[in-house]
Amino acid sequence: MTVILFVDDDTDLLGLNTFMLKNIGYETVTATNGEEAVIKFRESVPDITIMDIKMPKMDGFDAFFKMKKIKEDAKIILISAYAVDEKKLLKAKSMGLLEMISKPYDFEEIENIIKKYTQS
Repeated sequence: MTVILFVDDDTDLLGLNTFMLKNIGYETVTATNGEEAVIKFRESVPDITIMDIKMPKMDGFDAFFKMKKIKEDAKIILISAYAVDEKKLLKAKSMGLLEMISKPYDFEEIENIIKKYTQS
């Protein structure tokens, strides 16, 4: 079963996405900030991580860089409702960032991206 780590400090959005993902057959692990995300990433070794950028404690970029140190070929997608730090985005892309999604997004977009990167 595909394991998805979903990270967002918006707990309503996190709950809704997790509910939808479970409904279509994915196992989900959640975190509400970057620090927690890195811990959950290390514990669960997800098939794909979908993570917001703007979060308390540690932002999504810093969590991304830490996850890539743990597992170089980690599949990670970042989400943001705000303008992003272009230098960090370029660095993340150079390290294998799969996609950058803008909020608001349709759940179908999330579903299609998961299928694109997890089907062999």
